[in-house]
Amino acid sequence: MAREPLRLLRATAQRARAAAASPFRRYRSRPSPSAPLRPTRRKRPSRSPRLDDAAVDSAARPRPLVRAAGLAVVTVLGAWMGLLAVGSVHISVGPMDTRMALRPSLVGGTEINVSPLGALELDSHHAPVRLDVDVDRLDPVRSEALVDHPERLSGLQEEVASDVAHGTLDLAVRSCAAVVFGATALGLAVYRRPRRALAAGGLALSLLAASGAAAYATWNPKSVLEPRYSGLLSSAPSVVGNARSIVTEFDVYQRELARLVTNVTQLYEVTSTLPAYQPDPTTMRVLHISDVHLNPAAWHIVDSLVRQYKINVIIDTGDTMDHGTAAENGFLDPVSTLGAPYVWVRGNHDSAATQRYLAKRKGVHVVDDGKAVTVGGLRIAGIGDPQFTPDRSVAASGDAAEHRAGRRLADAIRARKAAGDRPVDIAVAHNPVAARETDGTVPLALTGHVHHRDTEVLPHGTRLMTEGSTGGSGLRAVDDGDPDKVQASVLYLDRDTHRLQAWDEIDLGGLGLSKAEVSRHLPAENAPGATSTPATG
Repeated sequence: MAREPLRLLRATAQRARAAAASPFRRYRSRPSPSAPLRPTRRKRPSRSPRLDDAAVDSAARPRPLVRAAGLAVVTVLGAWMGLLAVGSVHISVGPMDTRMALRPSLVGGTEINVSPLGALELDSHHAPVRLDVDVDRLDPVRSEALVDHPERLSGLQEEVASDVAHGTLDLAVRSCAAVVFGATALGLAVYRRPRRALAAGGLALSLLAASGAAAYATWNPKSVLEPRYSGLLSSAPSVVGNARSIVTEFDVYQRELARLVTNVTQLYEVTSTLPAYQPDPTTMRVLHISDVHLNPAAWHIVDSLVRQYKINVIIDTGDTMDHGTAAENGFLDPVSTLGAPYVWVRGNHDSAATQRYLAKRKGVHVVDDGKAVTVGGLRIAGIGDPQFTPDRSVAASGDAAEHRAGRRLADAIRARKAAGDRPVDIAVAHNPVAARETDGTVPLALTGHVHHRDTEVLPHGTRLMTEGSTGGSGLRAVDDGDPDKVQASVLYLDRDTHRLQAWDEIDLGGLGLSKAEVSRHLPAENAPGATSTPATG
């Protein structure tokens, strides 16, 4: 009974609260007489979110970010593939035929490749795209027109600027089409939904437009005054003067440019007027170099010759170093990246430490003590120079030591032949005195040491070929009034008999010079009465 008054009080309070409600609220809650009756929905009691619901929400929340990141990756990758496939244009810039292309980059800039001379880089802009310009060739007709009419050089600057402007416009249009096509195609392959693919294409176009705007905003026309050279072009300032003197003394630059264009044009004429001999595609090609003497430009020359002549084997007949110290060993690192197996024999400026360092390099074959190796199908044996005379403080033993070394090499070749081993095709030594001792044991012997080229057939039939200095005598060239030539030879050997079929002698101008000479030579047995047909440029 005690609970009954409490129950009545609660009921009275509830009725009072209901009576105190807004009349407007009561009006809204009443159904209209004309409105159809709708079943009332029972409102579910609210409940606090459980832990598993929160976990599901948090797991679902990053999904849009993942989708956006995936779309960005597809867009960038597709745009890059499109630029690689079709994003380049071929245009003529002055007397040169060039190819221009845009490539993704973190720092931007412009790179101009002038094969085989090297490259130069310009800090022309800062954007996520780099402009690559490859000089394919120098047109002889247009070059000769400039040489015959030097007055045209005065208008060459405007002509080049106009050509570059047209090429850049064509490149921009083609690059836009390339990135849209690449991103759309990859998006369609990945998502299989046209809307997503078109979104990737549109995003790629927006990114390229933003990159172009960044390049335009940061464009630095003065970057041409401070280029970075690599390869043989690193000597360009010493040939035509630095960029600032070109600006201040343009008349002098015009004369130097005319001279350089003349020389390069003659070089193209040299290659087009070589003898009619054409090596068979299956012919083996050996590049003979010697006496680099720490000249870093030699590696760029060798790399270019390997690519141009499709060299199978490089044979270096020594004096790659100057003093043979451990500090010089880093100079030898590029030999593993020259694109062909590298056979090396020790010279009198190469130490035993140099030989051990080279023997560990990838792709290098060191021959010494009559050791024979088979490289590129050729059997090659050699012996290192018995004398180590890096400077005048070490007394030379003379030719007697060279004769003994040569006889040891010849005896090793004869012993292998007597044992039924495969015959040696080429004997290598640094000093010609040592190589002469192999006469009659091999068809071909290669040497260096004397810094000038020579070839002769020895009394017992061995052809002895001595190479000049591929390093232009190294730092010693600075001391001479007339710089030494940079020399190398390309030997063509029959793939079956391994006999010499022909050879090209290549001479490049030394320090500060810009001339070249190429001559094709045929052994007497291949072309009776026509052992040499030189051509100069």
